[in-house]
Amino acid sequence: MTDVRRIRITIEGIVQGVGFRPFVFRLAERHGMTGWVRNTTAGVIIEAEGDAGQLAAFAAGLEREAPPLAVIAGVATAEVPPVGDTAFTILESEGSSGTVRVPPDGDVCPDCLRELFDPADRRYRYPFINCTNCGPRYSLITGIPYDRPNTTMASFPLCAACRAEYEEPRDRRFHAQPVACPACGPRLSLVDMSGDGVPGDPLEMAIALLEKGKILAVKGIGGYHLAVDALNDAAVRELRSRKKRDEKPFAVMAPDLEAVRRFALPDAVEERLLAGPEHPIVLLRKRPDSPMAPLVAPTNGYVGTMLPYTPLHHLILRDRFTALVMTSGNLSDEPIAYRDDDAQERLAGIADYVLLHDREIHTRTDDSVIRVFRGNPLFLRRSRGYAPREVRLPVAAPNILAVGAELKGTVCLTRGDRAFMSQHIGDLKNAATLASLAETAGHLQRLLEITPELVAHDLHPDYLSTAFAEEIADLPKVAVQHHHAHLASCMAENVLDGEAIGVIFDGTGYGTDGTVWGGEFLVGGYGGYRRAGHFRQVPLPGGDAAVKEPFRMALSHLHDAFGAGLFDLPLPWLAEIGPAERKLFLQMLERRINSPLTSSCGRLFDAVAALIGLRGRVSYEGQAAIELEALAEESVTADVYPFAVFRRNDSAEVDFRLMVRALAEDVATGRSRAEMARAFHATIAAAVADVCGQLREETGLDRVVLSGGVFQNRLLSEGICDILSENGFSVHTHRLVPPNDGGLALGQAAVAGYAARKGE
Repeated sequence: MTDVRRIRITIEGIVQGVGFRPFVFRLAERHGMTGWVRNTTAGVIIEAEGDAGQLAAFAAGLEREAPPLAVIAGVATAEVPPVGDTAFTILESEGSSGTVRVPPDGDVCPDCLRELFDPADRRYRYPFINCTNCGPRYSLITGIPYDRPNTTMASFPLCAACRAEYEEPRDRRFHAQPVACPACGPRLSLVDMSGDGVPGDPLEMAIALLEKGKILAVKGIGGYHLAVDALNDAAVRELRSRKKRDEKPFAVMAPDLEAVRRFALPDAVEERLLAGPEHPIVLLRKRPDSPMAPLVAPTNGYVGTMLPYTPLHHLILRDRFTALVMTSGNLSDEPIAYRDDDAQERLAGIADYVLLHDREIHTRTDDSVIRVFRGNPLFLRRSRGYAPREVRLPVAAPNILAVGAELKGTVCLTRGDRAFMSQHIGDLKNAATLASLAETAGHLQRLLEITPELVAHDLHPDYLSTAFAEEIADLPKVAVQHHHAHLASCMAENVLDGEAIGVIFDGTGYGTDGTVWGGEFLVGGYGGYRRAGHFRQVPLPGGDAAVKEPFRMALSHLHDAFGAGLFDLPLPWLAEIGPAERKLFLQMLERRINSPLTSSCGRLFDAVAALIGLRGRVSYEGQAAIELEALAEESVTADVYPFAVFRRNDSAEVDFRLMVRALAEDVATGRSRAEMARAFHATIAAAVADVCGQLREETGLDRVVLSGGVFQNRLLSEGICDILSENGFSVHTHRLVPPNDGGLALGQAAVAGYAARKGE
């Protein structure tokens, strides 16, 4: 007689709400096993009984054949005594303290999409079709364990037909918590901005209004979008006017990849990202003959594109539109609207109508944004579809709450050697976004059952995130210098320990000397760092005003290179500055009036964009740098401008005055702006290689991490990676979290965790 054995398997990761239990049930039946499977807040626990061959085949299938939305983070197996079960069963969920993971929101799976457009199916054209392999998760979960009563579907009792599917382990809707149908589930409605219902079928009326050029607020999974026909020039222009968004590109949604290829040039990797279960916005190069309204993404060679990720999106777009603008439903600097009454109030004056439904959104979740870098995704915003997936840390740490900085806010919670990053919250510049930060931090703590033991925040004393952290009572606080957090963030996601050279380039970060850092070369790790090099500091005339008016930074760098004679230079744009303003700017620069010193690489990009006559003022963050990169891509010059590296107080100082003089001469002689932009990018890469080479000789370190918002620039990143790799460095970049401040909380948590382990 064959020996019967029994094993207990504990599986951690995203294994709840993704069809894992019915998958285990079917796998056990196939292999003739007995036992049970259950959801707990520690993950999925399985007890399986059979002979050695059955158990081996069953265990192998668990990882090899897991459902598409499942992410297995860990598997622990232990032998237990056989009990002689007669069948394999699915037990009720058990609520106990453990290591719960929460699944992100998913798109529409092929099976549901087929049913959505099948006239014979009972869910034909039902906007809320879903199953265990797809649909909303994180945005509607109110508590754990992830069962229907702990979601915003709790108020929709199942009809008999849906109940039968929900309770049948062999059905793909077994325990699909958002499952519903037209008889028992959420419903659409279309209202005007007074809240009055529009007669007729809400979906067909909404499509007709979009075809007429109207602006609709459309409720999605994690919030509201503002939608117009992307090929309708007048409609796009009107949306820009009402939203007070002059030039910042809009994202668009196309019905399928065939439609995308009509206005963009996606490569194979970009198409795979577009069609993946997360359905992020992917930055794609525009086609020269794109039929899209120019104002969708003016002065920009790329267009942010996504495919439909809800049944409602598919129903609106299929066979009706090449693309719709689908931009976040908010005003500038505000969080995306996600509650119905709030959307009605805040979007009044922008939208003409609202297409909504009665399924509540519990957690606002904006769209993720990605561009492809060296064949891999590079996050610009990590949110819907990815949050709150975990990132593995190099070592275990106490439970930590990290609250980020000011721009591109996120929070991070850690448990053991896992870090959980929240969705994108927004720029923390007002009370509404701060309230969203507090709401997100509290909800994630409850959902993940993590009680923080300490709080990490930015060193800047005036950030709203710092104030939020300091108001949390009875917990120790760890202030982390901004660029140290960037260094640690990239090291953590690459699971690096020890020390590395950190090339940290961004726009703004509060330095330990009270100046504005941003062009930094750090040497260190989680336990500390030293500022081993930086760009030569120049005044930031007018402080924050210089961020919106790059010509101020051009004046600062020209003054640094030429002195008071800068206004004698034959640069056409200088003629726009009158005598009184010239006198004022010279006083600001010479006397440092409201002009703090900065080493910012981001502001250097602004300065060069203005110096060559490309962009003197911006209407959104990063605009000058984005346009400078796009311009540089039009040239293939290999020129490098001159620069110098000096040693000052045991630190390398990169001096770009020679480059600024050469640029001014090139402008005066009429050199192509594209060539100047390309040569500037190459010069920054050459300077990085020079400094890193010196630091390698000094420290023996040959691994470099690249972090900071400037590394959203693909051309610069590729140039730096290439030259460092050619020089024998091991180069590490971001892939799991953004290089910008959206990934900063991860680094704060890693630094704070190290300090806690060392008892500091």
